[in-house]
Amino acid sequence: MSQMKIEPQHKMPGQPIDFVLLWVDGDDPAWLKEKSNYLPGEGSVLNTNNSRYRDWGILPYWFRSIERYAPWVRRIHFVTCGHYPQWLNLDHPKLNLVRHKDFIPFRYLPTFNSHPIENNLHRISGLAEQFVYFNDDMFISSPVKPTDFFINGTPRDCAIRNIPMLYEIGHINLNDINLINKAFNFKKQYKKHFWKWMNYRYGIRCLQNLVFTPFIEFTGAKNTHVANAYSKTTFSEVWDKFESILDQTCQHKFRSVLDVNQWLFKYWQIVSGNFVPQWINFGKATNIGDLRTIKKAFVGHKYKLLCMQDCDWMSNMEPLKAEVHQLLESVFPQKSSFEL
Repeated sequence: MSQMKIEPQHKMPGQPIDFVLLWVDGDDPAWLKEKSNYLPGEGSVLNTNNSRYRDWGILPYWFRSIERYAPWVRRIHFVTCGHYPQWLNLDHPKLNLVRHKDFIPFRYLPTFNSHPIENNLHRISGLAEQFVYFNDDMFISSPVKPTDFFINGTPRDCAIRNIPMLYEIGHINLNDINLINKAFNFKKQYKKHFWKWMNYRYGIRCLQNLVFTPFIEFTGAKNTHVANAYSKTTFSEVWDKFESILDQTCQHKFRSVLDVNQWLFKYWQIVSGNFVPQWINFGKATNIGDLRTIKKAFVGHKYKLLCMQDCDWMSNMEPLKAEVHQLLESVFPQKSSFEL
């Protein structure tokens, strides 16, 4: 494990902000063997899609983007089951190597489900109260400031009412929404924090909130599938309220329609009013084959955050992978100090 020391030049004024990054080497033979031992039988409600574990080889560019666009970050907690890229500088002073067994209760391990991992992030030793959670396909694509994620210790987000997603993850989304409605009187919270919902930073999307005004219960919020700002306190509050539900999710080795995910914590912050409105075009999610949008983000700097999602329907990866690498290499040609 790398030492968790912070050199003077890495310090920043005010409350520190950490980044948390989840990664898995889907080609690791030892990991694949262990995964095969837990694969469910046919007809299972558990999701084992390979796209959840495929590696496009773009992780070095993630670290290059952080070093260029967010040099103020205090520490990066790199979360894996215990394997690491050969090119990674494990002794970097800002890097904290975190294995699942270092923070996830033993009874939930091993896990091949991102939900138990993200639902326990607050247990990471040394994690700052303010942190930004990334998947390995979520990038910073333009220069950012600490205040882009937190203002006076309060996370930033968009409160735009929405209907639950109707595809696969929609079941999980509904589970999150149901728990929020059990925890809060949404109508009361909406009135209390009205100007956080009807905020000029959302532009025309404010009309969407007006359309949903007749609904007295929380129907969901726009989930911009990019990095999210959280406080550890939020995680503790939600665990105190819904420990049995979270415990159930954490026991699932693979994704299940019965799960709750990180959006439960995101919704908790929004409905409780513990957020500062963020610009609606701050981040963008697309699939990794959408080179036009990726170029707009990294070359045109149209967005601050970008998610390049893998999809099960994608095939013939190698030509596309080469194009993505060529584009990212043109933007970040120099190795970062996180690379050997």
